[in-house]
Parts: sequence; structure tokens; C-alpha cells
Amino acid sequence: MNMNRKTFIRGLGIGALGAVTAPGVLASVPRATPIALPAYNPSEDAAFWRAVKSQYSLDPELHYMNTGGLGPAATPVLKFYTDTIWEHQRHGEHGHDTFHKARQVVADFFTAESSEICFTRNATEGNSIIAGGLDLREGDEVIFEDHAHPGGSGPWFLQQNRRGVVVKLFTPDPESVEGNLARIRELITPRTRVIQISHVTAPTGIVLPAAEIAELAQEHGIWFHIDGAQSAGMFPFKVIELGCDSYATSGHKWMGAPHETGVLFIRKERNHEVAPIAAGSYTGEIPSHLPGNLIYDHDASRHEYATRNAAAVVSVAAAVNFQKKVGRKRIAAHGRALAVQLHEGLLRIPTVEVLTPTRPELRASITTFRTPRIGYSELFSLLMKDHHFRCRPVSEQNLDATRISTHLFNTAEECEQLLAAIDSIVRKA
Repeated sequence: MNMNRKTFIRGLGIGALGAVTAPGVLASVPRATPIALPAYNPSEDAAFWRAVKSQYSLDPELHYMNTGGLGPAATPVLKFYTDTIWEHQRHGEHGHDTFHKARQVVADFFTAESSEICFTRNATEGNSIIAGGLDLREGDEVIFEDHAHPGGSGPWFLQQNRRGVVVKLFTPDPESVEGNLARIRELITPRTRVIQISHVTAPTGIVLPAAEIAELAQEHGIWFHIDGAQSAGMFPFKVIELGCDSYATSGHKWMGAPHETGVLFIRKERNHEVAPIAAGSYTGEIPSHLPGNLIYDHDASRHEYATRNAAAVVSVAAAVNFQKKVGRKRIAAHGRALAVQLHEGLLRIPTVEVLTPTRPELRASITTFRTPRIGYSELFSLLMKDHHFRCRPVSEQNLDATRISTHLFNTAEECEQLLAAIDSIVRKA
């Protein structure tokens, strides 16, 4: 008889569980904290966003503009997270049975099916599952952009070292959709097996044309994977409309979930093509008496294994519900409006060059700039030390720049203060 741990728990039933815990404990999580926000009124836009900002426990002296690196969770999400930890500790339970409802909430967020959702620890792990799980051989090629975050490039360089996979890079075109398609098209050969893109590039915030690249990949029978660490939670989209075979993201950036959370989507028709890179309980059916065979689960959850911090996992759903309460389209419009405000203000500062595209279809809520007057490291330090702005230094590809992320807890007033600080620093440099 084959049995995995999920089957075992179901087989115990409430009667058997009653010996160790009260009925229903395994299937329960604490109630979410009510979110106190006023109804949105366009004529009182600033007041609404101040109310949103009040939902965060950020240091009031700090202007936090690094969501692209690490996004803080709202206080209601953190309370749900800690309450859930206490509940699981109080009953000595791992809480894996709570994943089902959370998986459906997260699937709805991406407009996917729950069977296509795997809970990971970060985008890096999701990218690694795809890179390590696909059947790639020596000489097979993978294409991705040279602006990829280490969490996006590292998994493929590992396969280069271990399996002889050939990595081919393109530089993102900040000027046009067609330019990016042309740069990828030039690299495709009969040996190309995978195309990966960052949905939004981490260094300069270029929104790459996912749906158009998907068509190109499908035309050549190539697996198309998206590193979505900088898009999920920044703006809404339907993952099915992106046309990708897989999509990985971190919960602890724009989605506002606790640290060490992530989501991996794998299109159900192709999940069988991705072998798990690690296995244990929850991977599939394991024989109750060894030896025997491991039979994988059909769903994307087969890439989950072993005991997890269930409180963190289900809090991804809490973060999703918080964004829904604020309004996902409203969040995207707010972050973009602040980015436009910064972009236009930066262009008025002598010597400053904005690296993020100006074209609306190629940009969202990230703004990256540089100046020959002062290096990124010194500028970052001065902004933090003298003005209390936490941005992000950009050293990748010798860009020598500074990145600003604008999200739902940032305000127009903060952006004006940041522009004044940058102007002062640059003029004194």
C-alpha cells in the first residue's frame, strides 16, 4: 500500500485526532484582522493613501522605497501571521492542511487553477525548480536577459556547471517591444530549449513584453518561464494571458507577504515535464514499506516537500486579501503615478539620466537614475544617512545607478521630498 503524509492525515479522521487536539484544529487558522480603510474617493486621494500607509509598522522616520528588494507586510497581515504561528504551536501542529484554502485564494490572484500553484520560499526557489526540473542535456540552450537578478540567473548558471547547458544573454531594449523580440529572436537556434525573462527587470524597471515573447517561444516549441519577482503585486495580470509555461515570484516583495514566501505557477498541461528537484512528504505517494517507487502527485504541489512554516504560507493569502481590499488596479495606478512624478522631477535635475523607459507600456512602479556627478554607493549612503530614504543601489552591468520603488504605502509628498534631497546632493557633488 502506498501512502503519503496527506493521505495519512486524512485517514486518521477527527476521531483519532481528538486524542491529541480539539476537533477542527487542523483545518482552522485565526480570523483575519479587520482592515480599517475609508472608502476610496478620487477627490480625497491623498487621504486614502495616508490611511493605507497607517496600516504599516514602518519606522516613521524612514522613507521606505525599496519594495523591489523587500516589501514590508501590512500590520493586519503580520498579526494574522503571528496569530497563526501561535495557534500551530499551541496545538503542536504543522498546519499543512490549511494550504488548500490559501492555494485557492492565491490561484484566484493569478487567475490560475489551484492545481497549478506551488508554494515556494522565494522566486529563486521557483526559478530553480524549473531550471533543475526540465529535461535538459549538454548543449541545450537557455536565453535570458543580462539584467536578470542573481535569483534568476544563478539557477541557469548552476545547470551550465552541472549539465553543460549553454547560457545565451540579451540586453533588454528600453525603447520598444519589437526591439526586445528582435534581440531574443536573434539568439534562437534549433538547440534553444528555454526562454526566461524578468517580467519587470530588477535594475531598471523595464516591463518586458511577456505575451509577445510567449508567442515567439510557442512558435519554436520552447519552454517559456517568467521570473515575476518584480511584477506580482505591483500590477494585476492574468497569468494565462501572459502565455508562459511557468511563472515564479516572491511573496515578500510587492505582494506584501512575510519573509521567505513565494509562488510558482506551472501550466497544468506541462507540469509532468518538470521533475521535482527534491522529494519527501507531499511530493507524492511513498511506499509505507520500503523498498518501492515514488509516484509523483499530478499537481504543481508535488514540488513542495517536508515540513514548512505554514503560517508564512497561508499569510500569502492574507496579503492577497489585503491588496484586494485596497484595490489591485488602484495600487498599480498609484505606484505608476508616483513613478511618473519621480521620472519627470528627475529629468529637471541637471546631469541626471533616467534609465527607466519613458514609454508607458515599458514601465510601471520602478524608477532608476544615475548621474556622473556622484557614484551610486555614495548617493545611496547620503540619501539614507542624511535624508532617511531607503532606496537601492544598482551595481549590475556597471549601471552605477539608484533604484526607487513606489508602492501603496508611499506618497506624493515623499516623492517631492526625495526629489529635493537628490537635487541637493547632486548640486553639492
